[in-house]
Amino acid sequence: MRLATYNVEWFNSLFEDDGALIRDGSWSARYNVTKQMQADALGHVFRAIDADAVMVIEAPDQSPHRSTVAALENFAQIYGLRAREALIGFTNDTQQEIALLYDPDAMSARHDPRADGLIPRFDLTMPRDLDVDDAPETIAFSKPPLEVSLQTKRGNSLRLIGVHAKSKAPHGAKSSNEAKRISIENRRKQLAQCIWLRKRVEADLAKGDALVVLGDLNDGPGLDEFEELFGRSGVEIVLGHDGAPEQQLYDPHVELGLRRRLAATPVTARFFNRDTKQWLSVLLDYIMVSPGLKALNGLWRIWHPFDDIQCYADPEMREALLTASDHFPVSWDVDL
Repeated sequence: MRLATYNVEWFNSLFEDDGALIRDGSWSARYNVTKQMQADALGHVFRAIDADAVMVIEAPDQSPHRSTVAALENFAQIYGLRAREALIGFTNDTQQEIALLYDPDAMSARHDPRADGLIPRFDLTMPRDLDVDDAPETIAFSKPPLEVSLQTKRGNSLRLIGVHAKSKAPHGAKSSNEAKRISIENRRKQLAQCIWLRKRVEADLAKGDALVVLGDLNDGPGLDEFEELFGRSGVEIVLGHDGAPEQQLYDPHVELGLRRRLAATPVTARFFNRDTKQWLSVLLDYIMVSPGLKALNGLWRIWHPFDDIQCYADPEMREALLTASDHFPVSWDVDL
């Protein structure tokens, strides 16, 4: 079976309030891309991936007047996707939900949030001293992770945690000093969220769960100059990189990044830097698995339009990936 994660930029803007897909010549929220162009590109990408389940990051909005499930299921019907049923967990007010789009013929899935002792549910808050002043701040997820209990057609059970961690970008900064201050504050919040997530991972592993953490962590080893200030990346925290082997999660792309800080590493997203007039490529999206799942020797793949040989050799797929989003899908094939 194939699991995937895909951050779809401005997915919400492609839908009417009733969940109808907008396929016309009006501009999407992506630069120089119409809504028809983005919708059809996404349909092409989702069909090509042909995943049994996709953790959709930045899924359409859930609110009193809009339905994430209706929008995604309508999208799946229009483009004939196997993964045609949608599931969401705790909603948020960012118009960027976390949702699972899955094939009901291959699996069953339900939202299954947990709380254990000092580890609260992800829709609540957790105290954490971010600035080492012995006065804990209140930590909250702007986008609470989606916890899913999944059972495959063969009867194998998996636990998924879909994640979209805090962005570290200094949005709204009016000077270099303000940008630095906001960046540090945002990194503290992002690391705090990753510590909270790591505590949940440890509790799930202690229960013996087959666990998959997937989504956009807005971080990676060696990604920015502030990592030295805090000692390690949020990704390394979630992986439990320095812990006992039985407590570590695994993603081969992270391993390459950790070993090759001064060489080319895998990347999953591509952003245009308006100051330098260049493209910046980064590794932000992950599929991390528990030790028992790692032992199954699954196959990870980043559907990158230039770095993946099959995507690059297919001009239609290559252009669809570039048109659809600023992130590229990551998939994991495993025998379950």
